Order: sequence, then C-alpha cells, then structure tokens
Amino acid sequence: MSGATAEVEPAVPLGVGQNATVRRVGIGVWTVVLVLLALFPLVVTNPTYTSIGVFTLIFMACANAWNGFSGYSGYISLGNGVFYGTGAYVLTYAALRLNMSGGWGVFWLVPLAGIGAAVVAVPFGFVALRVRRHTFVVITIAIFFVFQLLAFNLSFTGGSSGLTPPTPNWVGATFNDPFYYVAFAVLVFSILLFWGVRRSRFGLHLLAIRDDEDRARGLGVKVLRVKMIGFVLAALVTGMGGAIFAYFVGQIFPQFAYDPVFDVTVALMSFFGGIGTLSGPLLGALLLEPIEQYLTIQYSIGSVYLIIYGVLFLLVIIFMPRGLVPSIGDGMRRIRVNRTQQSAPRAAGPPVEPSRPEVPAIADGGQ
Repeated sequence: MSGATAEVEPAVPLGVGQNATVRRVGIGVWTVVLVLLALFPLVVTNPTYTSIGVFTLIFMACANAWNGFSGYSGYISLGNGVFYGTGAYVLTYAALRLNMSGGWGVFWLVPLAGIGAAVVAVPFGFVALRVRRHTFVVITIAIFFVFQLLAFNLSFTGGSSGLTPPTPNWVGATFNDPFYYVAFAVLVFSILLFWGVRRSRFGLHLLAIRDDEDRARGLGVKVLRVKMIGFVLAALVTGMGGAIFAYFVGQIFPQFAYDPVFDVTVALMSFFGGIGTLSGPLLGALLLEPIEQYLTIQYSIGSVYLIIYGVLFLLVIIFMPRGLVPSIGDGMRRIRVNRTQQSAPRAAGPPVEPSRPEVPAIADGGQ
C-alpha cells in the first residue's frame, strides 16, 4: 500500500500528573503512619513495647537526618555518632549544672543539645568536607574515635564512670509516654526539615553535588558551603535524638554515647529502605529498629540483630540494590506502563508494516 500510513496513538508516558498522584499517595500513606504512631501509646500500654517505640522513633529521626546529608550529597558519613553522643552529653551536663529535677523541664534542653551538636559539626565538617567521598568516610571514622577517646579522658564527661541525668518522677505504665511523644515531635521536625530541603533550591544543589561535584562547582554551586549546611542540619537532628536517648536510659557512658554501631545502623537503615529517597530511611528504621530491640530484650543477646542486619543487607544488595522504596516504585511504574500500553486505543484496520529504507547493494569484492 504505497503512501499508506496508520495513525497509532502513542502510549501515555508517566508525566507530571501521574508523578503528582504518586506523591499525593505517598504523603497520604505517611500521614496515616504518623497518626498510627501518635496513637500507639494510647493503644499499647505495655512498657516493653512503648520502650521499643521510643527507640524506633529516635532512630527514624536519626536515619532520616543521616540520609538528609549523605543520601542527598553522596558523601557517606560514618561519624554521625559524634553528634548523637554530643547531644547526649550536652543535655546531661546542662541538666546537672542547672540542678534540674527530673520532669518535663529537662526536655527543654533537647533543642539546646541539637544546637550543641550542630556547633561541633562546624569544625568537624571544616576538616572532613574538604576531601572527596572515599577519604571523607575514613576521616569521619577517625574523628569519631577521637571524640570517643576524649569522652573517656575528659573530666566534665565523667570519664569511664559516665554521667547520670536527673531521674524523672513519672511512675506506672505511662512512664515511657513523655519520652515517646518528645521523640515523635523530633521525628516530625526531621521529616518536615528534610522534606523542605529536598524540595528547595538548596536540595537541588546537594543532588547536583552527588551527581557531579566538579560540574556543580562549574555551574556556580558553592560546594563547600552547601555541604557544610547539610552536614550541620543532620547534626542538629541527630544531637536531639542523642539527648532523648540519654534522658531515657538514665545514664550515659562513652562507649554507648559514642557507639560505632550507631553509625553502621543508621547507614544500614537508609540503604535498606532506599538511600537518597524521602521515605526509604524512615521505612528502614521503622522495620529494623523494632527487630533489634525485640531480640535484645527477648533473648538478652545484643549482637544477634547484627547478624540479622547483615543477612538482610546482603539480600537487599543482591535482589533490591537500590533499596525497598525505589524497588517497589520501579515495580509499580512497570505495572502502570503495562496497563497504559494495554489500554491505549489501536488504529482500525489491519496492521501496516513500516516501510523499510532501500539498502544499496554491495559490489562483489567490496568491503
């Protein structure tokens, strides 16, 4: 059929409207999750489970903060335990110096602890952020152990004897509830903060650094300044989480305040859920931290969860290397594309084979 053409309507791509729908669904799901978390202590009154809930909320906030810098910038930090421990010591030391009695008043020191951790992040970042990614990892580990050694040897930290914050005067089955809701407030603050970062021009600068730092610098991005601000924001939230931890457990020691397992844990939670995504670290912490706490409480073996973490991490790397959230998102997109292609209207009449361009013959002996 010479000159015949068949007008076939193309499949509709995943455009802005569909992306907006996915985004609205994600916001709706996490709104429901946050409402359920807020109601959790009202429904579950067992102190063991509310204790697990407190640690889960703390690690959700800290993993989200870790991802807010490392996931967006591509600089993998294994030194965020510095900010966690600093927040713990700032709250405890300030409460003791102010002669505060246990109660709600101590929670007013949580923002102060976050600010203290953010202040520590400035010289930390000034040293570490001047190098590139692999060297950055090594420097963060080295600085972490420097802070741990300082905590063992300085007098105001209590040395190896540690410090004891004021004891709350709450009793009964609701003892954990104040800690739970303050941790929940820090979590919400963390979500709103890094959600705003991701959707801002500053967040685009962080992502540009992750993709190609030299090109971002060539396009006018103030690379060191952007990295420093992201690093400080992550320290702020992590320090607040460490402060709640110190007040909740009732005593801090250098090896627990500055715990290398903390750095591995928040990184693993982010990788497990999906590093660089908004929901991945939150989901990773929500799934993994209760498992850790349950195994530790139930079997009194603190290292079992590390084995489980390792197995889960290997499975995710092998089968879902981008993490849970990106892998689930890719699967949903493939399903939508298949449905769109199947529902696309087809042209009437028999299918027409596309014309093929004439290929010149090759002479015998030619190449």
